Amino acid sequence: MRRVHVQRDVPVRMPDGVTLLADHYVPAGPERAPVILIRSPYGRRGLFGMLYGRGFAWNGFQVVMQSCRGGFGSGGDLDPLGHEHDDGLATIAWMREQPWYGGSFAMFGPSYLGFTQWAVAPYAGPDLKAMATQITASQFRDAAYVGGAFALESTLSWTTLTDHMGRRFGGTAAITAPRVTRRAVLAGLSGRPVAELDLASAGRPLRFYRDVLAHHADPAPYWTSRDHSPKVGEVDAAVTMLGGWYDVFLPWQLKDYLAMRAAGRRPYLTIGPWYHVDSHHTMPAMTESLAWFRAHLLGDFSKLRAQPVRLYVTGAEEWREYPDWPVPGMRRQRWHLQHGFGLGPDGPLESEPDRFRYHPDHPTPVIGGPVLLADSRPRDQRRLEARRDVLVYSSPELTSDLEMIGPVSAELHVRSSTPYADVVVRVCDVHPDGRSMNVCEGVRRLGPMDADTLGDVRRVQVELWPIGHRFRRGHRIRVHVAAGAYPTIARNPGTGDPLGGPGGPMVPNDVEVLHSPDHPSAVILPLCAPPG
Repeated sequence: MRRVHVQRDVPVRMPDGVTLLADHYVPAGPERAPVILIRSPYGRRGLFGMLYGRGFAWNGFQVVMQSCRGGFGSGGDLDPLGHEHDDGLATIAWMREQPWYGGSFAMFGPSYLGFTQWAVAPYAGPDLKAMATQITASQFRDAAYVGGAFALESTLSWTTLTDHMGRRFGGTAAITAPRVTRRAVLAGLSGRPVAELDLASAGRPLRFYRDVLAHHADPAPYWTSRDHSPKVGEVDAAVTMLGGWYDVFLPWQLKDYLAMRAAGRRPYLTIGPWYHVDSHHTMPAMTESLAWFRAHLLGDFSKLRAQPVRLYVTGAEEWREYPDWPVPGMRRQRWHLQHGFGLGPDGPLESEPDRFRYHPDHPTPVIGGPVLLADSRPRDQRRLEARRDVLVYSSPELTSDLEMIGPVSAELHVRSSTPYADVVVRVCDVHPDGRSMNVCEGVRRLGPMDADTLGDVRRVQVELWPIGHRFRRGHRIRVHVAAGAYPTIARNPGTGDPLGGPGGPMVPNDVEVLHSPDHPSAVILPLCAPPG
């Protein structure tokens, strides 16, 4: 292990005069070693400094760990996601002027730290050799408005977290704050209008929360400069991505992977049985990143795995390696909703629709599922399935193992008493003892013109989280259909009123789900042949 010298609070002046602070880690050994740049809004000391700063420096890399604008000594005001392009490029330009810079660098980091990488990567120049991103994406817009709905819990949690960090927690904020923040958010999820929930959770207006609310109906003006996905295919640096099946950003991380593949790039991808704030992905991220940086900064490829895609298959409880995503041999298979609340690959017979009433004054709750600051691992759904506002469709017991690895979607034919409706779809694995464990889910928010129509019936496409799961012999596959998942998504008032409005009377919604030869509602699952 190398000795490491640390220079604290290095000032980096931005073009607008604001000064950002960084810590510079220098390993003993050859001068002008390659640099790992890490830009974070969560502080640069404590566990972050030890794990990332000293961790990479002990392995022979210089590290520049910078606090983003508006936090932990860096000047200016935090405008989440808004300054990372300009500030990141200014920091890279500053770095190139330093006598210790040797001509090559990489970038590292999870979540927001990954977003700061995508914000500059297409413009960083040829000396950016590698990126290691974890549980992140090049844009957070679609996670904030998942399926067109408003991701209430995640957005409120994150804005409350960053507010608490700046005012209360100090250097250990990123470690201790999520638990405190979640308690505050859950306390704030009352009957108050959505526009006031930041007052309940944080005690004052939260800028980012209100900005996201204000732009729900028309995202483009706010998000254009904060969306870096159009340029992902132009990134020349070697990219490795690590995600989790239960991570809130996984669908959009995979879109980044596919954009790079479509441009002829060859990124690496790892997906494990992790959620966003799961500590279990920390060490795999460090191990894979070190191997990646040694390969692309030092020319040592001995630690890289042979196949670029590595997936943990839940249910089978084993790791697999593949040449690409989606995995070769995957085929999409329709599992139809059937009469009598059945589910299966056979087409539906003529039958009457199934019905339920969604009442926004008593919104359908959610049990588990991907959110930002909570344990999102699968949970038993039987309490939810007992509700009258959740339709439950189950297959017979499986006679053999079925492996599903890839994207999941649903195509439902619905009729609703108000055009403003949410369609929530969830896939579960039902164990022989009766436990119904959620595997993936998705939502689509509808307005008057947001679906294909045939008379008063709407054909609704819902994108669910991707999966890598084995449904074992003797288990059953189950599908939920509902019109709410509170507080993961904000309740739909049924009125079409803006989310950021003052609130007011809400309208119940009578929903019918059709399943007949003319209206073949189904979930589309990614069937794969198990390894032989």
